[in-house]
Amino acid sequence: MALLKDGALAEDPWTLPGEADELPAEAPAFVSLERWQAERERLLGRNAPLGLRLRAEQSPDTVAEELHRFAAIALEFPRFQDGRAYSHARRLREHHGYRGEIRAVGQVLRDQLLFMQRCGFDAFEIASDEPVEAWLAAMAEFSVFYQPASDGSRPAWRHRLAGTQGGEAA
Repeated sequence: MALLKDGALAEDPWTLPGEADELPAEAPAFVSLERWQAERERLLGRNAPLGLRLRAEQSPDTVAEELHRFAAIALEFPRFQDGRAYSHARRLREHHGYRGEIRAVGQVLRDQLLFMQRCGFDAFEIASDEPVEAWLAAMAEFSVFYQPASDGSRPAWRHRLAGTQGGEAA
């Protein structure tokens, strides 16, 4: 499985141990919401980064006060038709001010990659056999957008007001 992070292919240092498995002592690890709730005190004593993996029906609002404890949050897309993770990513970025990694996992599809990015995802687990280059190209297909979004891209009207082209910073 490939990992795209910040628009490039990246090594994935994170593990996802089973619910009954011991967490690696020095490696970053994702835990489920259930495990976090059951083992919170013990997990707080870890020296390695901790991530939270949420299923589509689990809102990040349930741990809003503890989001600062997680270096990464993985949001699951269980199937093509389920878009709740889009809303969760936007809530994390816009309502909770979360600045850590937000990772799309599960049914991550290339034609939805740009939309995921616009909602605040910055890492994507790719299970497809398609070449990574195709995925990277999908992320770069558009450089100017009309709507503001969680990714921080400037909308087209702001570029026009500033007198700049889409690719220029201002």
